[in-house]
Amino acid sequence: MSRIDLVNRPPDGDLALSPEVAEGGYKNGADAVVAALENAGIDTVFAYPGGASMLLHQSLTRSRKIRTILPRHEQGGAFMAEGYARASGKVGVCMATSGPGATNLVTGIADAYMDSVPLVAITGQVMREMIGRGAFQETDVFGITLPIVKHSYLVISADDIPAIVREAVLLARTGRPGPVLLDIPKDVQQAPVRPKPPEGNFGGCKPVPRASDAELEAILLALKTAERPLLYVGGGIISGEACDALRRFAEATHVPVTTTLMGLGCFPETHELSLRWLGMHGTVYANYAADACDLLLAMGVRFDDRVTGNVDEFAKRAKIVHLDVDSSELNKNKRAHLPILGDVRDALERLNAMLEAERRPQKPYKAWHAQIAEWKARYPFSYRAVPGAILPQQVVEELFRLTKGEAIITTGVGQHQMWAAQFYQFIRPRSFLSSSGLGSMGFGFPAALGAKVAFPNRQVIDIDGDGSFLMNIQELATAVTENIPAKAVILNNQHLGMVVQWEDRFFSGNRAHTFLGDPRNVGRHYPSYRKICEGFGVPAEEVRKPEELRPALERLLSAETPYVVDVHVPYTEHVLPMIPAGMTVHDIILDSLPDDKDPAAGERGRAP
Repeated sequence: MSRIDLVNRPPDGDLALSPEVAEGGYKNGADAVVAALENAGIDTVFAYPGGASMLLHQSLTRSRKIRTILPRHEQGGAFMAEGYARASGKVGVCMATSGPGATNLVTGIADAYMDSVPLVAITGQVMREMIGRGAFQETDVFGITLPIVKHSYLVISADDIPAIVREAVLLARTGRPGPVLLDIPKDVQQAPVRPKPPEGNFGGCKPVPRASDAELEAILLALKTAERPLLYVGGGIISGEACDALRRFAEATHVPVTTTLMGLGCFPETHELSLRWLGMHGTVYANYAADACDLLLAMGVRFDDRVTGNVDEFAKRAKIVHLDVDSSELNKNKRAHLPILGDVRDALERLNAMLEAERRPQKPYKAWHAQIAEWKARYPFSYRAVPGAILPQQVVEELFRLTKGEAIITTGVGQHQMWAAQFYQFIRPRSFLSSSGLGSMGFGFPAALGAKVAFPNRQVIDIDGDGSFLMNIQELATAVTENIPAKAVILNNQHLGMVVQWEDRFFSGNRAHTFLGDPRNVGRHYPSYRKICEGFGVPAEEVRKPEELRPALERLLSAETPYVVDVHVPYTEHVLPMIPAGMTVHDIILDSLPDDKDPAAGERGRAP
């Protein structure tokens, strides 16, 4: 992703100065920041104050348009802003002071960069004359974040603030979305403002890239000659608002669809053409289809290693067409036979128009669909129930049944994240919010708070692991004080579950600091999340028996306050199927370890 690239030219109205700016009616630079955020349509800021950002907070108290939410940790605030942005498609804004406040935002900024989330991070900075002198709470956050932002600003003139803030919001949301950083010294916040008119080129705007007619015709020609086509689509479909166009295209061409984790919900998983998601823990049939296809239409994806495994072997039988709005992704991880730079919604809508103009039936690919149907019947997501125990997969399935697939689901990172994606079927975009590229534990609950702020009338549920939930547990206080009734279901196995799974598979079960419980009392669940939640004022309950599960989840869903259900599950359960890192679909592991715990054993599938 280019740091400076701005793909969409804004409409003329976005460049016009507001009356306040035109008249220079600001008290100081901090007021200018808040007014510019208001003018850009920002309605929520997740902000933690400190010495270098106090003036910004003083200005926020005078805003009648912006709700300021106080997280209990800056990282939590960044994840809240991400949850807000991922759920709504709007720009999320977080704010922190200089030094440790700014560095605590870095993980959230990196997470937004990896997953292409529109985020504006505003940090206070020491006074201009103190920069570079090792002043109290000084860090070079501009330099620290250079590799993980779409663009960044060190604001050295208060007069530039209105134009910079407008440009930052626009940069964050246009083209391939991403994070933008504004580092504002304290004396710039204090300075009077005489705003400058925006420059004509406005940050180097350039037209939206569009696929050519010849390239789109080449796609349709490839479909006519293919026998086993597959649509492989990702987060770019969602951020590009192309979900409806994708569905029409798939139905018109009869091409089956598989998504990445970032793309969950962009194509309904209940649709007959859906293969759900592929990759390390994706469906067997999607992985088999990717291996066997002769035409791979990749749209809004980046050929991530968790999808491809051994990238040289991935889809090696196929002609690969790769469509993306970001030129840096084309031929980066996997060389395409036809790389196409273009906006995915524009391309799909024009493809649909071309198909309608043809007015003739498309190939039905009957043999291909029959083969996929056979794989689907043979290899569904499944598990073996254990009498008297609650398996994590059962928890997610029950939650799906009770919510009818209509909830917004957030997750932390680990086994619970994969089980949430496997056993909750997503039928709407922006319903699965997870740290996919960076894999940040602690993401789930603060992201749920941000999503609930964006959609107060929808159920928002964090499906979390005990390890991930503990990392930002302080945000329970935010949920209570800000009256944000997001919910959490903890799949509590007292271990770092995904690392334990790898220990079982590849290290003969040797435990290397992955037990989170009390070593002096292994049978006791520690800590007590119920007691911790109650200390924060959040209703919570523990679930140990299968018959307790459904009533507890019903109480969680009916609660009008934040609510936590801590479900005790066995740590021995593995996420399956699994393609080991760097390997291929031919090495896929389909079954649990045998009783002797031989890491080399277990059924392995063979793609035809």
